[in-house]
Amino acid sequence: MKRVMSQLEEMYPRLAPGERAVARLLLDDFPFAALGSLRALAERAGVSPPTASRLVDRLGYQGFSQFQAAVRAEAQDRSRLREFTAQGTDPRSAAADLHHGLAQTIAAMNAPLLDSAAGALVSARTVWALGGPLSELAADYLARQLGALRPAVRFVTGPAPERARSLLEVTSSDLVVAYDFRRYSTETAAFVRAARTRGAKLLLVTDAWGSPLADEAHVLVPLPREAAGPIAPLTHEIAVTELLLVAAAAELDASARLEELDALTRSLRTTREV
Repeated sequence: MKRVMSQLEEMYPRLAPGERAVARLLLDDFPFAALGSLRALAERAGVSPPTASRLVDRLGYQGFSQFQAAVRAEAQDRSRLREFTAQGTDPRSAAADLHHGLAQTIAAMNAPLLDSAAGALVSARTVWALGGPLSELAADYLARQLGALRPAVRFVTGPAPERARSLLEVTSSDLVVAYDFRRYSTETAAFVRAARTRGAKLLLVTDAWGSPLADEAHVLVPLPREAAGPIAPLTHEIAVTELLLVAAAAELDASARLEELDALTRSLRTTREV
């Protein structure tokens, strides 16, 4: 039988919403989420015990105890692997993995997806970009670069009061660009859902397993499973962002705006130096 993590990853897109919630919890908190009772697992996932039990059945295990035994065995193997790799990691192997993941990410950004994303980025009255603790770096990069190409681009950051003030300005003509990766950000989800109640559309960049926000996205940009690793490489998120920016730039005539920006930048530098 395949390993539990591999089974969950492969089966995830085909699961019902309740089963997805359980699978997402298991993936996010492996192996610990599976080591309590079935009821505790269901409560943490916000579903009923029969829903959690159905997922175990789908995975091919004869009851929850057999599933737990498989989880424990896999966790033990992973522990041995960590001990082995802690002795030294071949940087050439890591570079090859990164290169392969990046190639898969770029290949997944097909023309129809880029056209849809570009249309949303160009047509919105205001673009609001945000992310989680690390992915907000990609969101900030998008806001800075897109802001040079078109007006009304905002980076959403800071505590709840600052985000609430941003929400006051969100309208049904706006687009929220959210970067959301495991472990999925509750702060990102809260802002997106509040913006959605005000009519804003969502462009979501997420991972192979899919953010809880995936069902709400008007444009969904999923990084393939091959792009994933023990950490979520920021390289992949920036590469996707670059492709989104190039696609948007092709839809805009930003030459006059960029020339004015350069002139203003030079004037400010001159003023400061004087």
